[in-house]
Amino acid sequence: MRIRTAGVIAASMLCLAGVAACGDKKDDKAAGSNPSAAAASGELVIWADDKRSAALKPFADKFGQENGVTVKIQAISKDQQTAFLTASQQGSGPDVMVGAHDWIGNLVQNGAIDPVQLSDAQKSGIQAGAIKAITFNGQTYGVPYATENLGLIRNTELAPTAPATIEDLVATGKKLKAEKKASEILCLQSGQNGDAYHSYPLYASAGGYLFGTTASGDYDAKDLGVGKPGSIAAFEKLRALGEKGDGALKRSITGDNSIATFTGKKCAFLVSGPWATADVKKAGIKYDISPIPGFKGGKEATPFLGVQTFYVASKGKNKALAQEFVTNYVTTPDLAVALYNAEPRPPALTAALEQVKGQDPDLAKWADAGKNAIPLPAIPAMAAIWEPFGKAEAAVIGGADAKTTVEAAAKTISSSIK
Repeated sequence: MRIRTAGVIAASMLCLAGVAACGDKKDDKAAGSNPSAAAASGELVIWADDKRSAALKPFADKFGQENGVTVKIQAISKDQQTAFLTASQQGSGPDVMVGAHDWIGNLVQNGAIDPVQLSDAQKSGIQAGAIKAITFNGQTYGVPYATENLGLIRNTELAPTAPATIEDLVATGKKLKAEKKASEILCLQSGQNGDAYHSYPLYASAGGYLFGTTASGDYDAKDLGVGKPGSIAAFEKLRALGEKGDGALKRSITGDNSIATFTGKKCAFLVSGPWATADVKKAGIKYDISPIPGFKGGKEATPFLGVQTFYVASKGKNKALAQEFVTNYVTTPDLAVALYNAEPRPPALTAALEQVKGQDPDLAKWADAGKNAIPLPAIPAMAAIWEPFGKAEAAVIGGADAKTTVEAAAKTISSSIK
């Protein structure tokens, strides 16, 4: 589940002073070549979360046997980015780190990861959006293995037809409440501190944006959209959907209860990602997945594209083998399918995606829900967005004035970026 917390902000502030960015420093092997197993003595340490740690173990064991090293996988269940940066600074971190692609700007700025050299053939076998997401300052940092984006999960017994607009969704939700078939119009997590990730599709549909782009298509931290007229108009729309308006957005819907509220049949609509489907299936809910609808007359509701990634730690003790593992093991369909089976997020490797499509009809639906998704900004300035944006979102959902709230958030964000 994607929940943005102050921990991400804290991570961005670690070890900036006195640490050189990794820049072009390369200990990298050319893709496809074989490092000397004899030269790479000792052990390869991989950090991942609990689910991926279990899925990786047989592949890591095989890699260790083939290269004559011990491979240790350590499960890091909380605050992975913060833990990785702290350990990197102290010289006690892993050789390979598994995490989200939007860490890249912060990790590069802190000198924590090295570029990864992928051959043209390897790149062509990975979804283009995933490659774009892990490209930073013209270099690829990491190997993507899965993608994710938000969509609208619908209880088809309560709402047989996908809503064309947010207004249609709200009308259906209100009708279900009036008929006492549901107690909530929409399950979109906010909480007391907001959730920029989950609210962004609606914010974008109403005309808001976070960062503009340069001529090369990269995000431009100097062009902050928060505080601009479009963002104010977007927050007015969020306010109208909030507790003093339609009641579709509520601070009582949080990351801890949004999925459970949906599986408990208390709402017909859930904005979430592939990670939610296991709970939905377990609950026996008849469901469908469709794109998040936008506002009538507005732009498309644009979700973020997230990419799960294997990184090579710049301060790892066995970087040659780390490069070998991520470039020539992570890019194999067998490993990608195993990671998919551990948690069903669409594989970034197209060969793996083709393998699992037949067993999971939801994959095509998630792809359709994310057909217009944009890579979640991985620039360091993004760390300044989450907390102020989220708090502003929660405030307007509670009824605060949109203009003054957004302008205050923009001031906070701008001061942090500078």
